[in-house]
Amino acid sequence: MKKRKSISYAKWGYIFLIPFFLVYAVFSFYPLISTFATSFMDITIDQGFISFSGAEEINNGFCGLRNYTEVFTGEIGRSFYNTAVMWLMGFVPQIIISLLLAAWFTDLRLRIKAQGFFKALIYLPNILMASAVSYLFYGLFSQGGGIWTIIKDLTGYEGVLLDSAWGARGIVALINFLLWYGNTTILLMAAIMGVDTSLYESAQIDGANSRHMFWKITMPLIRPILLYVLITSLIGGIQMYDVPTLLANSNGYPGQSLLTLVMQIQNRKDASPGLAAAICIVIFIVTAILGGIIFLATSDRSDRRFKKKSKNAAREAV
Repeated sequence: MKKRKSISYAKWGYIFLIPFFLVYAVFSFYPLISTFATSFMDITIDQGFISFSGAEEINNGFCGLRNYTEVFTGEIGRSFYNTAVMWLMGFVPQIIISLLLAAWFTDLRLRIKAQGFFKALIYLPNILMASAVSYLFYGLFSQGGGIWTIIKDLTGYEGVLLDSAWGARGIVALINFLLWYGNTTILLMAAIMGVDTSLYESAQIDGANSRHMFWKITMPLIRPILLYVLITSLIGGIQMYDVPTLLANSNGYPGQSLLTLVMQIQNRKDASPGLAAAICIVIFIVTAILGGIIFLATSDRSDRRFKKKSKNAAREAV
């Protein structure tokens, strides 16, 4: 009797992974390497006048780290500040309000009615296009708009918030908050609902109140989702482009206060591709470093100590 041949699931798993690695190598890895090489080149393209011959490359040579030094100085350096400020102004209230809403909706003692309706209402802004919301807010806050009229009638102030640096940044932060707080709330609700209810029941029997249960049970157990929200929001904040561009055009008006890093890339990708590539690499490195710092800062230290002790014990045993 012939022995039946067993199936190597590991082999087929690697085979099914081949298309992913091929697509990644062609559309992600190769462009990354090409961008990294271009960032060390002094490439200046003369756009010239409109002709059938197209633009002319007038300078192409190795320039070392000159593009990277230019990234952290002058106009591009200020874009780092603008991007960080607008992200923080939108993310801090987003995470606070999302945590409060998630805790409120998942509290079994409140027994909130029509939860499905409220969840859909909270998530609704997330499915709207950022361009549509930006144009809406531009009309509301510009001179003669609805919000401008209300502010003028209540306070007598006739200035336009979009014409002031902090006013424009606040509007960008408000739009980003409205677009993403619903998504964050749904993620945090899913995390809280995954916590074992017996932990809350035991804490109630021991006399713990809602505040103690939130900080001692809920927050530590939803830490992985909080980490995910923080890192994804950080990546989205560094890549901020559509909302400030639609409110301020490509020059970052007023006074370049809305000029972000990705806007700098778009402004330079045709005339100075080397400098644009350097900005891309810096964004990649900064995102990786900040993501690693956030991961280490929010990870469970007790688990890391346990793993370290286990490794030391294994080495001593050997």
